[in-house]
Amino acid sequence: MNTPVIGVLALQGDVREHLIALAAADAVARPVRRPEELAEVDALVLPGGESTTISKLAVLFGLMEPLRARVRAGLPVYGTCAGLILLADKILDPRSGQETIGGIDMIVRRNAFGRQNESFEAAVDVKGVDGAPVEGVFIRAPWVESVGAAAEVLAEHDGHIVAVRQGNVLATSFHPELTGDHRVHALFVDMVRANRTPESL
Repeated sequence: MNTPVIGVLALQGDVREHLIALAAADAVARPVRRPEELAEVDALVLPGGESTTISKLAVLFGLMEPLRARVRAGLPVYGTCAGLILLADKILDPRSGQETIGGIDMIVRRNAFGRQNESFEAAVDVKGVDGAPVEGVFIRAPWVESVGAAAEVLAEHDGHIVAVRQGNVLATSFHPELTGDHRVHALFVDMVRANRTPESL
């Protein structure tokens, strides 16, 4: 049975919702807080939250360099909202001390869609997700200013890029884990399955 083990970085943010969505998409989901837990998963989700806080906690918990190394080695990763920022190679307006893991050749703008009280939901057509548009929840959401040649744009909203994939790395500005629609997580689980070698099954 090709059931991947997918971790959710559990330093801050909506960890529980991602664990539920991954389980609904037929993955074994578990929280990851330490480097030894990271070493045991086939893939990782970076949840929403506050990107500066998550990056500082990742450094504090000794996770930042292992995360960068595993992403460079091909670990499948999916980032939502703050997770998208963490996966960017460049932030247009970084906070002091803010670091990224990298993995997608893109430039992102933090809080681009507005403040907390300007949060909204919108239907988003996501390439690779069949059926009706995905209901995207945008909470202090970033957008992608630009992407490099290696990155593929999967979705736009209001003229701005809100979903990107580069190889094994997927990122969305919005939160599909908050809607009960698990199709984006299922897309990621399929990516993880495709990445696993026969020897690892």
